[in-house]
Amino acid sequence: MALTPAIFLDKDGTLLHDVPHNVDPLRMEFAAGAREGLRRLGRLGYPLIVISNQPGVALGLFEEDSLHQVGAQLSKMFEEAGAHLSSFYYCVHHPEGRLPQLRVRCSCRKPAPGLILNAAVRHGIDLSRSWFVGDILDDIEAGSRAGCETLLINNGNETVWHTGPYRQPHHVVETFEQAALLIFERCVALTSTPGATERVA
Repeated sequence: MALTPAIFLDKDGTLLHDVPHNVDPLRMEFAAGAREGLRRLGRLGYPLIVISNQPGVALGLFEEDSLHQVGAQLSKMFEEAGAHLSSFYYCVHHPEGRLPQLRVRCSCRKPAPGLILNAAVRHGIDLSRSWFVGDILDDIEAGSRAGCETLLINNGNETVWHTGPYRQPHHVVETFEQAALLIFERCVALTSTPGATERVA
């Protein structure tokens, strides 16, 4: 079976307004342009996969079970926007967590690419033809390390700007809607080119 491209999305600050450690579905709201952007991305037919750090579990702020309702609400929000959430992957670890069993340096907490790599195996994803969209450079590094094309939404959430070989995004925009339009146009251009095997530059 041929591998498929996918679009990986950070959750807080990218898809949703950033409410720290929130697990209340009633407080989950789309970020600027996210609803419209998801509708456009949904037309591509690619898996849409959310990748999120959720250190609140390790920090003892909420139980992991609370993330099930977050995933359910995300799925509902995607459907209402005209898209489909293929999967929601999250990391519950933190190297300074309060819970000893979760106080580790893991391979799944962004900027590590572990969750992306796991999703690629499970969903049969071609990472070289996939995208990662986020609002901070840890998102960009995770996507780059996994082999994705990366897109930074420069909405003010990145304040440190530590640079490195994996932390230079391929593209920078200001809103999720702009990110979706860029991805949509690139993917359509690629599929409309006879015999094309590489992403349009």
